[in-house]
Amino acid sequence: MKEMINCNETTGSQVTEFILMGITNRPELQGPLFVVFLLNYMATVVGNLGLIILTSVDSYLNTPMYFFLRHLAFVDVGYSTVIGPKMMVSFIEEKNIISYHGCMMQLFFFGIFIASELFILSAMAYDRYVAICKPLLYMVIMSNRVCWILVVSSYLYGTFLCLVVVIETFKSSFCQSNIIRNFYCESLPLLAIACSDTSNAELIIMIFAALNLVSSLSVILFSYMLILLAIIRMNSSKGRYKAFSTCGSHLTGVVIFYGTLLFMYLQPQSRHSFSTDKTASVFYTLVIPMLNSLIYSLRNKEVKGALKRLFKKSCKPSL
Repeated sequence: MKEMINCNETTGSQVTEFILMGITNRPELQGPLFVVFLLNYMATVVGNLGLIILTSVDSYLNTPMYFFLRHLAFVDVGYSTVIGPKMMVSFIEEKNIISYHGCMMQLFFFGIFIASELFILSAMAYDRYVAICKPLLYMVIMSNRVCWILVVSSYLYGTFLCLVVVIETFKSSFCQSNIIRNFYCESLPLLAIACSDTSNAELIIMIFAALNLVSSLSVILFSYMLILLAIIRMNSSKGRYKAFSTCGSHLTGVVIFYGTLLFMYLQPQSRHSFSTDKTASVFYTLVIPMLNSLIYSLRNKEVKGALKRLFKKSCKPSL
């Protein structure tokens, strides 16, 4: 796996393909890990597509909260599909090769889905704030038009952001090594093997990453601060419980997702290691999309109720 492509640095980008290092190079682990990640991917696809279908066909779930949940499930399936199948190839092939343009497309689509998830989670937090703090105006404020504007803005911003990142990353020349120290094409590991100056690209990527993380997390924290104040003012313990249960699934998903990202990006550089970063990457690219479908179904009484109604309807004998 230590294959190199040598060329003159002045000739520009000469690499036509990259080798992804994968999760492990230990042969005895590759079979079991392939099975584990295959089951993980199947659970992610079935769980999230199930949520999309269920919240679309059940009239009781035709609310802004489940509108956002459908799009969250969609982006979870999206970035799992961009990463998962290609990553599993590393367990069955000696060299996991991805073409230059394939790497570019993987980076582009993965970035769109991750950026969109950040802002869809923010929109969901705002939705919960309006539902709890302004219940009488909920359907007016969270109109169908507003919901679509929030979601489409997330996708358009993610697309613009990733176009900039991909262009800046692949403006670099790759003419010394084609081995990416990761199991998917990510901008910083790619820039690490470039043989041209990457300082501008790295600065742009870090600014975008910090801006996205801080802005989306600020919206979530501010929304939940206002929600908490509203809950404290409630006189009824039943009302408090209902408010907490309304936010429970979303808050759990936010803590897991942002906790993993903050662990990756805020720990001191001296404590960064390839194995630790790779484990964290596996968690937020492959495990979290599966967990989200479980969190929003098993912890949600309305989703479980919709599932029961669907089963009763399907099992009812036709006359």
